[in-house]
Amino acid sequence: MLEKLLEFLENKKILILGVGVEGKSTYRFLRKNFPEKELFMADKSTDLLEKYPEFLEDINLEVSMGEGYLNGIEEYDLIIKTPGISFKNINTKTFQNKITNQVQLLFEFVPVFTIGVTGTKGKSTTSSILYQVLKNQDKDVFLLSNIGEPIFDEIENLKPNSIIVLELSSHSLQYVKNSPNIAILLNLYEEHLDHYTSVEEYAQAKLNITNFQKEEEYLIYNADNELLKKYDFKTTDYAVSLENKPKTKNSVWIEKNDIYCNNVCVMDLRTKLKLKGIHHIHNIMFVLAVCDIMNLDFAKAVKTIQNFEPLEHRMEFVAQIDSIEYYNDSIATIPQSTINTITALQNVNTLIVGGKDRGVSQKELVDFLKHSEVEHIICLPKTGEIIYDALKNVENKILYKVQNLQEAVKIAKEVTKKNTICVLSPAASSYGFFKNFQERGNLFKKFILDDIKTNKNNNLT
Repeated sequence: MLEKLLEFLENKKILILGVGVEGKSTYRFLRKNFPEKELFMADKSTDLLEKYPEFLEDINLEVSMGEGYLNGIEEYDLIIKTPGISFKNINTKTFQNKITNQVQLLFEFVPVFTIGVTGTKGKSTTSSILYQVLKNQDKDVFLLSNIGEPIFDEIENLKPNSIIVLELSSHSLQYVKNSPNIAILLNLYEEHLDHYTSVEEYAQAKLNITNFQKEEEYLIYNADNELLKKYDFKTTDYAVSLENKPKTKNSVWIEKNDIYCNNVCVMDLRTKLKLKGIHHIHNIMFVLAVCDIMNLDFAKAVKTIQNFEPLEHRMEFVAQIDSIEYYNDSIATIPQSTINTITALQNVNTLIVGGKDRGVSQKELVDFLKHSEVEHIICLPKTGEIIYDALKNVENKILYKVQNLQEAVKIAKEVTKKNTICVLSPAASSYGFFKNFQERGNLFKKFILDDIKTNKNNNLT
């Protein structure tokens, strides 16, 4: 399975660019297969050797750190880039053709069936549902890339009949030159303007999921999404719509209380789901399109979908305390996600919002909040300050400007009305304030649950 890949890598001067989870995975894979090979690694971080003492022990590894970590980058034969490294405002002309990543190397050299999932929002949930559907139909399936394991951690376990479900960010797709056998394009919204020079550049990175597909391969795309409507797709691709039946050869749509796929009713929406919100119904429609393409058992797939639990940090129920329900939606890093969450939960009295300002417009969220039932809006730096200024004079909105998440939770506990909901749904990135959205969500849950632990301890004394 790996012969072509190893042959390609064997005599290359390789730079591992970025030492995150994927960078370490690349290092382990290369070192296992090429024990004596000279390897190079570069990262802006200056404490790599303190964090990873095993790098010091590797006499055939050279590490470049700090501001000059990109110096001499054009000298390498191959640059295996991790998703977190941004080339925004950097001229890549002299080395762009040398850039690759684990996703591209899998596509190019490993003969397995791949299903790629991308979109601004919904990737993790859709990928996870799809993985579970395939697993429950006895497929040899792997969930890899952004969610699940890094590709190179599992690549030696792949077999010719394996199916790989890949959650693919725009960063993973930006420099690929191949596409998956089935591509899922959930949606496209303004996002990641700290990484890209324009929304169009971001969109082009996403579209690489289908740009290199062969004629017999499939794209499943969102026919309702405004940013996607200007692009032309193959007539054999699957159009997914919540609004009406698409006028395409292959389509998935909702009619009354049923999901239809190519004129066949495949799921009754009156059955109870553990996933809340129309956006999750939308994600499910993409999974059902895959079932149609792969001739899977729809009845088994629907049963799997009905039993699927929400993922952590995605509209995650935390606790009910003093008749108030608390939800952690830390994954919401764009305004549209927060709008979807409030709409799905329906009874939100308090919203905790705000995070890093990446230049994404908050106007849509502000307009939504003006006419929503949300009464208390607790605003974190920096985008929360924009929302605060836009809503501070709006009738029936009580706003709070806070400096940190702990202060936000304290106020939320004091002001949220009983028998309603408080939700953390930031509509902005966590970076600059937290390591990632997981750390933000975990801290929110800790601050919420501290009261329960305190009360338990008090009852013991």
